[in-house]
Amino acid sequence: MSNSVSDENPLVSKTGSLKKVKNSPQALFSLGMTVLAGASLALTLLPLFAVLYYVTVQGFNRLNLDLFTKLPPPPGLSGGGIANAILGTLMTVGIASLIAVPFGVLAAVYLSEFSSGQVARWVRFATNVLSGVPSIIAGVFAYGLFVVNMGGFSAIAGGAALAVLMLPTIVRTTDEALQIVPQDIRWASVGVGASNYQTVLQVVLPAAIPAILTGVTLAIARAAGETAPLIFTALNSPFWPAGFDKPTPSLSVLVYNFATVPFKAQKELAWAASLILVFMVLLTSILSRWATHKKVY
Repeated sequence: MSNSVSDENPLVSKTGSLKKVKNSPQALFSLGMTVLAGASLALTLLPLFAVLYYVTVQGFNRLNLDLFTKLPPPPGLSGGGIANAILGTLMTVGIASLIAVPFGVLAAVYLSEFSSGQVARWVRFATNVLSGVPSIIAGVFAYGLFVVNMGGFSAIAGGAALAVLMLPTIVRTTDEALQIVPQDIRWASVGVGASNYQTVLQVVLPAAIPAILTGVTLAIARAAGETAPLIFTALNSPFWPAGFDKPTPSLSVLVYNFATVPFKAQKELAWAASLILVFMVLLTSILSRWATHKKVY
């Protein structure tokens, strides 16, 4: 019986055990798909490393103390820095985070833990639709709601526009993170006498913190690199930020403005600002990974 099986199937040896045939169609197909997957991975990572390399090469030579302490120079003059744009970016992204993170996490908690199936389905659908809205639409929305009513451009309006873009990412990632927490953990908490709110606050949320912070980091990274919403809301300024209710500079708008001028000094500042912006996003991601490397469950 074993001899007849081995004669019919080349993958079965005469002793009845399986063996690997290198030239079989199955092995060749597996090798081809492995090579194809590896090539696809390389093609996916190539643009990322190419952008990082080019930005680093172009912007590294302009890194000095003046870049972080001085204002941008007038057109045609050399020297100066982008300190005001760095501060303005921290202001607008900070305002956006203060708005989007609490509302996004609370909305996701409601979806995952307290909502009915029909309500959760429609809210998730609306969140997916909002995540596909172009950023310039968020800028126009914030312009009509804040700039027109407040009488001018401001960091508050810019932060509100960025918060609209951050909300879908935070809601979706937090919702998925909460659903990953095992249901047995919730039952065990309720079984020892904890209420639903105590279970969510003291058991479920701590277990989902790593994934939640990852989603928050992704949302902050997207907000920090947006330009169109800030042009409509925060505008720009060559000076230090005068307040949260005044026009505020930002790194993304500075890159947009300086990259199109014919002056070499301004273009160098644009490359340096790009490098600083990439480094800020990278540093935020690294810190979030380091802070959440330990998982509860």
